[in-house]
Amino acid sequence: MKLPNGVGEQVLAKVIEDFEIELKHTDYGPVLIGSADELENARDFIVKSINERLNELSKRED
Repeated sequence: MKLPNGVGEQVLAKVIEDFEIELKHTDYGPVLIGSADELENARDFIVKSINERLNELSKRED
């Protein structure tokens, strides 16, 4: 699974620690490697983390 833009180092470290996946660097950028279920769970966690951060930033602007 290719990583989306905006994934911070802390989120990435948490994903690698909590899910049975590994990070691999390719010519096209970093990718996560693991089973389909683990990648789906990791993706859900990453999306949730990004959305939480975006909500925090949007509240600051108000």
